[in-house]
This record gives sequence, C-alpha cells and structure tokens, in this order.
Amino acid sequence: MLQKCEGIVLRTIDYGETNKVVTLFTREWGKIGVMARGAKKTNSRLSAVTQIFTYGYFLIQKSRGLGSLQQGEIISSMRSIREDIFLTAYASCIVELTDKSTEDNKPNSYHFELLLEILKFINEGYDLDILMNIYEMKMLNSLGLYPELNHCAICGSTDGHFSFSIREGGFICHRCLEKDPYAFKISAATAKLLRLFYYFDISRLGNISVKPETKVELKKVISAYYDEYSGLQLKTKKFLHQIDKMRKFLS
Repeated sequence: MLQKCEGIVLRTIDYGETNKVVTLFTREWGKIGVMARGAKKTNSRLSAVTQIFTYGYFLIQKSRGLGSLQQGEIISSMRSIREDIFLTAYASCIVELTDKSTEDNKPNSYHFELLLEILKFINEGYDLDILMNIYEMKMLNSLGLYPELNHCAICGSTDGHFSFSIREGGFICHRCLEKDPYAFKISAATAKLLRLFYYFDISRLGNISVKPETKVELKKVISAYYDEYSGLQLKTKKFLHQIDKMRKFLS
C-alpha cells in the first residue's frame, strides 16, 4: 500500500550502480529507511528529492523490511546549505546527531519540528555556533540525559554563582565548588544560555548576540558533557572542527 509522509533526508548510501538506500526522518513514522531505485541516475525523478537535507513529501510503498520510494515532492532543497561548505559542515553534524540519537520507526513530532526549524535557520544564515549549541542541548533528553540546570546538583541551592560539573551532571554553586575541582568555571551569561537553550521554544528564536568568550565556554561545556555521557562518536564532528578553524581564520 502506498503511503505519503513528510520527511527530511538524513543520509543516503549507494546501492548497486543506480540505486540509493535513503534514511528519512519523517513526521509520521520517525526514522525509516527506503530504497530509491534509479535515484543515482541524473535524469531520475528521484535524484533531486533524495539529496541530503532535502525537506519534502515522499510517497512510499511500505513493507516489513525496507520500503520503496515511489515519488517525492520537494518543499525545500535547503539550497543555501548545500552551496556553502561551512553551512554543510554544521548541518551534516546536526543530521548525524539526529540519526545516531533516534531509533527506527519511533515517531516524535517534536524532534521532527526541531530538526526542520534548525535546518531552516541554518539555511537562512543564523549564527551557526548558537544553532549547534541549541540543537545539542535539546537532543540530550532523547539520549536519556537530563542535566541539572535549575539548581545546584549537590546542595540544591538556586542562588549564587554557578559552575558546570561534568561529574555531577549539571550546575554546582560556588559553595560546593571545592567538591569538584574539575568543574568548568563559567560566566553568568553562559549559565543562562545553557538553561535557555535546553528549555526554550526554538520557533521563538530571534537574533541572539553572544560574545566570543561565551561561545567558547558553551562549546567546552556541551562538548565535555557529550563526550562523558552520550557514547556518540560523530564522524562529522572532526570535519566540523577543521571547517570551524578555517572559518575563523578567514573571518
């Protein structure tokens, strides 16, 4: 039976000389894999719609195993992302994180909307570092990670100056700092943004101006937390680091 879904292309793998196995993140069914026969041919009607980052409607012949992609209609090709190596690097990291942190056939409309909004913001030229930080913070729950960002993870205090403890999994206040000498000392702005990125509605994102030193702190804390608890090894992360150095050198 043919069924229509709304989805985003996360990745593709060549299969044989002319086919692709396409991983879609769909609103209706979550993450699924489909066979796109003939999609490697440049004149194929499935060639454009199976490009990575593409957002569209997909007509699929579902089966117990790998479904078959019959037709596709592009809503947005995310053209700006594909034409810019820096945007591609960040978007690639985000779709790989989505792929690695979600299970097959488990629909989650919140995560679908989150991914779609983030890719749109990247495509429209918003701050790449901030978008990456927001997405990483918002994907923590799907990995079973719940950082303590409302009060001190040790004493429960809600006032004072906070650091971030990887060992304690969240904020610790200045009174408890001696209990973790390796805690990241962060500014009040960084603490505020970590909490904001974790809780706020991405659709309400405006222009966020963040100081370079705050960006450095955000990246250190989030990266260390992921390294300690997520168990993920993202291939795109290494490429992103190289591209990021190039971007900063050119700016």
